[in-house]
Amino acid sequence: MTRIYRAPGRVNLIGEHTDYNDGFVMPVAIDRGTTASMTPRADRRIVARSGRSATLTIDLEDAQPRASGNWIEYIRGVAATLERAGYRLEGADLEIESDVPTGAGLSSSAALEVSAGFGLLDLAGHAIDLTALALACQQAEHAFVGTRCGVMDQFIACHGREGHALLLDTRTLEPEWIPIPPAVCVLVCNSMTKHAHATSGYNERRADCEAGVRALRVTRPEVRALRDVSLADLESLRADMPERVYRRCRHVITENARVLQAAEALTHGDLDAFGALMVASHQSLRDDYEVTTPELDALVDAALACDGVYGARMTGGGFGGCTIALVDEVMAGPVAAEVQKRYRAATGRRADIYPCVPSAGVRRLA
Repeated sequence: MTRIYRAPGRVNLIGEHTDYNDGFVMPVAIDRGTTASMTPRADRRIVARSGRSATLTIDLEDAQPRASGNWIEYIRGVAATLERAGYRLEGADLEIESDVPTGAGLSSSAALEVSAGFGLLDLAGHAIDLTALALACQQAEHAFVGTRCGVMDQFIACHGREGHALLLDTRTLEPEWIPIPPAVCVLVCNSMTKHAHATSGYNERRADCEAGVRALRVTRPEVRALRDVSLADLESLRADMPERVYRRCRHVITENARVLQAAEALTHGDLDAFGALMVASHQSLRDDYEVTTPELDALVDAALACDGVYGARMTGGGFGGCTIALVDEVMAGPVAAEVQKRYRAATGRRADIYPCVPSAGVRRLA
């Protein structure tokens, strides 16, 4: 009997490139996701296909990393990581469908990992610890895909909650759910330019942060991550690190502060303050972390020129992908049309724009 599982993509309202620095993030699960349909097999093979792609096979007796660059490596990695953690899995015929745009920064990879991992565990009759599943999917992406991602994407794909944003402490994995006012809409604006974390500057940015931590530990040995560092600490040691590393660290430290301020603003319904923090986040990602693109900057500028917009910023890892705009709900349609017009005038490109509905995490569909 076939079982169907679905995990959502996500947008991050604020808190970019902080999760792998033990920092704070504020994602929401969205109403776009990846569906994994699974039918049990008698052997220990996963026979997978997606759309018109060729059928691919994973042998659970020998699920070793392969440098194929194919989407199957996400599933191979999750299956192997779960097996090594003591979960014996069963073979399955697996069909993948997704309406999360790939390369858009909406975490299509985590949605694939979590839907497949949840389904394989359920099909084998294992009790599912959602946080353990998120960590296993993160580990799989490190070891099998080569992207040294943080845990935010997998965590929100597992723990998403309808109508809420998640304030997550990525060190303790302690969640705090914050309702999103119903009178606002989060518009996702797809620049239609793609990125690839494993081949972009993502890993380079993480290495810069680690270099900053090493420099800071010379005088502050208790520092484990940039989470432990104040802006004053960083400024006092600016001369001891390359300017590039200093700016990467400055983004992370100030972004952590912005996330906590944004949580306070959202809790009290202060959308103007929340929007201003979004804008400051984008500026920091553009100038200090250098992960925006002319297309992303154009989308943000276009949104901020519209009435009814509280704030806008890029979302995701950067180097292409999407921006988000926090908009008065009654203005969402006119804002979307105006942003598309301004973006085409600025870049010659078309932008896909759609509202984000905060949604639930991974589940088995009836």
